Amino acid sequence: MHYTVHDFETAARAELDPVYADFIAGGAQDEITVRANQAAFRRLRLLPRVLRGSAERNLETRLFGGRADLPILLSPTAFHKLLNPEGELATARAAAAAGAVMIVSMASTVAVGEIADAARAATEGGQAPPLWFQLYIQPDPEITDALVRRATDAGCSALVVTVDSPVLGAGERNRRNGFHDLPPGLRCENLVDLRDGERGHVRQIAMSPELNWEHVDRLRRTTDLPILLKGVLHPEDARLAVRHGVDGLLLSNHGGRQLDTVPATVELLPEIVAAVDGRVPVVLDGGVRRGTDVVKALALGAVAVGIGRPVMWALAEGGEKGVRRLLELLRDELDDALALCGASGPADLTPDLVRPPAWGFGPGTDVVPGADHRFGGVAG
Repeated sequence: MHYTVHDFETAARAELDPVYADFIAGGAQDEITVRANQAAFRRLRLLPRVLRGSAERNLETRLFGGRADLPILLSPTAFHKLLNPEGELATARAAAAAGAVMIVSMASTVAVGEIADAARAATEGGQAPPLWFQLYIQPDPEITDALVRRATDAGCSALVVTVDSPVLGAGERNRRNGFHDLPPGLRCENLVDLRDGERGHVRQIAMSPELNWEHVDRLRRTTDLPILLKGVLHPEDARLAVRHGVDGLLLSNHGGRQLDTVPATVELLPEIVAAVDGRVPVVLDGGVRRGTDVVKALALGAVAVGIGRPVMWALAEGGEKGVRRLLELLRDELDDALALCGASGPADLTPDLVRPPAWGFGPGTDVVPGADHRFGGVAG
């Protein structure tokens, strides 16, 4: 029986090929940011309100016209068939059953159309929660257009565009293990036959150092789907995103897998929320492991949070049932934390409920220089 999110990792590691376990757990270089994401949540304290009782909590969340039963999304993660024979199909069914948005990775080992079918089949009446698609804008615009068409045809209701990867991060665990390619029989199904006449051809994801705001502008002109940028960390880039017509931000440091030593995302959240000033919603991922983490992020201005590695561990340990149990556990923890904070739902959560440690932020705590870390507001 699993009682915490960390239990899934412990159980999965006992069964999983160590190379694949390192693929899940690893980050860039010294993995400072990997550790910082969780540590930052642990440093924050909740200051609850009392005597504001509600018999039930409403966890429903609305995003871009769609409804989800949880303010917890499944962040995009690649290669699910490495961990379970059903791969993303199992993940999609579990997410749909929990009423959670799943963001399908461009590097999924099941095609996005099949994932969408599995999600619909797992819900009564075929009314699955929204499905979003994660996209790396490709140097060849025709390939990007083909990927967007596939996502649109599958019924995806938003595009999550990863912008923090002009080059691939230095994942030293993968290098040491010699893990560079999928094993025989597995491939990135969304990258198959992207041009007419390409029978059976699988493209590689091209990281492009030339990626700039003009590429975002072009994408904005070619699709009506909402666009979220994933990987914006600097407040000025958040303001630029709004000016370029982006519909939302997924505040993410790629789980510490790209540039090491960047701050934890929850430390940046107040600055990013202030920068967009209510013009677009902000989703946060990175380090969420408890219902109390969800409450802290929502109180500081996120409309929802994403989880990545926990989903992978749960899938590796228990397939669809494992992911279902993970989401049930987080739902229960979130409901409990809301009740203890005197909240009937996410809308009742405000920044004054979150405090830094009583001794303040001292040297070595990875805070953002120049930021107001009282979390009741952000300077500038």
